[in-house]
Amino acid sequence: MEPGPLLSGGASVAAVLPAGGSGERLGGATPKQFCAVLGRPLISYTVRALERINWISDIVVVVSLENIETMKSIIEKYCHKRITIVEGGLTRHRSIFNGLKIFLESKLSSCPLQKPEVVIIHDAVRPFVEEDILLKVVLAAKEHGAAGAVRPLVSTVVASSADGSLDHSLERARYRASEMPQAFIFDIIYEAYCQCSDYDLDYGTECLHLALKYCKTNAKLIEGPPDLWKVTYKRDLYAAESVIKDKLSQQVCVTTDMKEDSVQLGFLLHETLKNQVNQVKSISVFLCKNDHSLQSILGQCYNFICINDKRSHFQEIQELVDILEHASISVLHPVVLISVHFNVSENMSFSSGMEELAGIKEFAREVKKKNILVYGLLIRYEKDDPKIQDTINSAAAIISTLIKDRNPELIGQVLAA
Repeated sequence: MEPGPLLSGGASVAAVLPAGGSGERLGGATPKQFCAVLGRPLISYTVRALERINWISDIVVVVSLENIETMKSIIEKYCHKRITIVEGGLTRHRSIFNGLKIFLESKLSSCPLQKPEVVIIHDAVRPFVEEDILLKVVLAAKEHGAAGAVRPLVSTVVASSADGSLDHSLERARYRASEMPQAFIFDIIYEAYCQCSDYDLDYGTECLHLALKYCKTNAKLIEGPPDLWKVTYKRDLYAAESVIKDKLSQQVCVTTDMKEDSVQLGFLLHETLKNQVNQVKSISVFLCKNDHSLQSILGQCYNFICINDKRSHFQEIQELVDILEHASISVLHPVVLISVHFNVSENMSFSSGMEELAGIKEFAREVKKKNILVYGLLIRYEKDDPKIQDTINSAAAIISTLIKDRNPELIGQVLAA
């Protein structure tokens, strides 16, 4: 969705991420927003989801005092931009209020924040928010004063009596689950917080309700997508990792330097991979930092398949690693690099084919420090083999599994198809 007149007309939009929770329901010592998912803190994914949207001018992250240095280190390590860290309060609402106040209090600082016309409030532990729903709630908030994403209830809500028996149930079709993101005209939500009672600040959770209670602003409810769920329990971390892995595995870049006798097999593998993943990009045979076809996908693709038929092929792999490292794409996500080697079995033993890739293990251990996961795949074939497609299908299945699992324990392994 393209930004509408609200944004193109110069109205400013900022975001506040409350991230001061202790994560008690997660059952661990580390607050859930700082738990690692594929080696990267969960909150970094959420920040990145907002940071990549150019019409959001500032992102205020509200964290507890003891986690301010942790948040600073995350911003530095993952090169986040437009971020301001604010100390949180004892409760969720007090933390959000602190995040809103910084837009007015920062006028006294050397780097003042511009008070936005519209402010987004979003949970730090909802990393999968997309621009489409953010824009919808912002546009609705501009028109109605407040707006929030909702989802259908999954379960029926019941009320119990004093003795623990069923009292009554709600008609599920009439109700919705309130989700994030939510958006507000800044002056409305700020005024609501200024008027809040201590009870609301200490025990309330719903920002839309505050806008209604104190400013008589009826929020527009926007039906949100199913991926707005938040990480609450430990199992949710595994679910988040699975979602991220799936997103990362949707695109593969194939490079090749093969000679004519194997180029047909390389093309066959390339075509077979198209049935395994959504997008397969084939780029130039020349690996160099000035190769525009490769540069155009860096930062979008995190899976690279290097197909070759050379006995000594690590120079090409090293060049690709250097390009990836120079582009810094492995800072955000682990990159999978699979070295695929074609080996005609005529007059060759299986062991000699494996020896050609034997050096990959030590190499893989070194580049793992750069968050690049290197695997080897040996495809042995006989000339004019009528079952070569079966071998290629097996190779494509192995490649698909490697990029989907992203298993660091298998780096340096040479698999055979």
